[in-house]
Amino acid sequence: MKLYHREQYLKKIRPFYDDDLIKVITGIRRCGKSCLMATIAEELRNRGVEDKDIIYLDLDKRGNRSIKTPEQLEKKIESLLADNDFKYLFIDEVQNVRDYEEVVNAYNSDGGFSIFITGSNSYLLSGELMTKLTGRYVEFEMFTLSFSEFLDMKRFMGKAVGDARIEFDEYLRYGGFPRSLEYEDPEAKARYIEDVVGQIVDKDIRSRNKIRNIDTFNRVMTYVINNYGAPTSLTNLHDYFTKTERIAVERRTIASYIQMLVDAKVLYRCERFDLKSRKSLRGEEKHYLADPGIYFARNIDVRLNYGPSLENALYIYLRSRGYKLSVGRIGKLECDFIARRRNAYAYIQVSMTIADRNVEEREYRPFGYIRDGYPRYLFTLDPLLQERDGVRHLNMVSFMKDNGDLI
Repeated sequence: MKLYHREQYLKKIRPFYDDDLIKVITGIRRCGKSCLMATIAEELRNRGVEDKDIIYLDLDKRGNRSIKTPEQLEKKIESLLADNDFKYLFIDEVQNVRDYEEVVNAYNSDGGFSIFITGSNSYLLSGELMTKLTGRYVEFEMFTLSFSEFLDMKRFMGKAVGDARIEFDEYLRYGGFPRSLEYEDPEAKARYIEDVVGQIVDKDIRSRNKIRNIDTFNRVMTYVINNYGAPTSLTNLHDYFTKTERIAVERRTIASYIQMLVDAKVLYRCERFDLKSRKSLRGEEKHYLADPGIYFARNIDVRLNYGPSLENALYIYLRSRGYKLSVGRIGKLECDFIARRRNAYAYIQVSMTIADRNVEEREYRPFGYIRDGYPRYLFTLDPLLQERDGVRHLNMVSFMKDNGDLI
């Protein structure tokens, strides 16, 4: 099978191919981790590495699903070793094995292996892997297809690619789960993505957490997904479920359910940051979806609400490029994002358009209160861009299509 190369991630991992650091690839289910590992193995073969020195173990594959203990995992790996030459060991969905850390740690300590492991959630970096291998692993977080990859993969699959603006609307609706591109029918896309979310709930959440009331969990999940990009607080959520939905649920239970969704990488938490005090603020945080398709797969109405859709797309895009993001508070005003990478900052506002003068003034207003010299950006879908007050006005479609960067 011909593999689509996710060069954005491959170029980050290549320097570590022969390193003794464990390469940990995380990301939401079905974002392409298995294909990325298969691509790495393919590159190694093209580089001259023999098949006998590439050990590839997919723990979700038929025949390997019964491997649940460290002893079974080690026995399987040993059965695939032909000699004592240097090996490249790939273990896909390693969290399927309880206490897998013992085995990974042992092969890493013994030497003679370059180890790559994948997992669908942040549980992968818990427990022994954190305590025993501190400083001995490097994590690569993977996301669903960016808009540029979305277009490129369609071409790779032999599909027609139309006007970028029309393609961008499709991307905002149906997202970038790689396999969803195989389906032309919107209903088929929705069913596929809904099945992915169902697998996450069953395999990554319910199997690892004691959820006493699955109906309440589903209601919390639905509420947060349907209100992505909107400010939320535990107080408001608790009031909604107890007073409006008439559900007896504690604040800490709601918080734990949301944390489960964050741990499973269905949601990303975006905290508030006060520009005056330079401190993170508790409460009124926002949550963004790991993929735009998650919302539309779970809702009948597929009309685009550009406000949260554009914010979500830009949030995930920048996260995939190594930025940390927070919502900026400037007095009573809000800056959509503060993007940080290493010691550099950028300030960002997002709007569908600033054709209306009142909207233009609203979007520019927060920038006027920022006194430092870091770059400021306004992203819209406007075809005509303006220069004003030192703010860079960018068209989001062009920026994401061309793999733009901020800093």
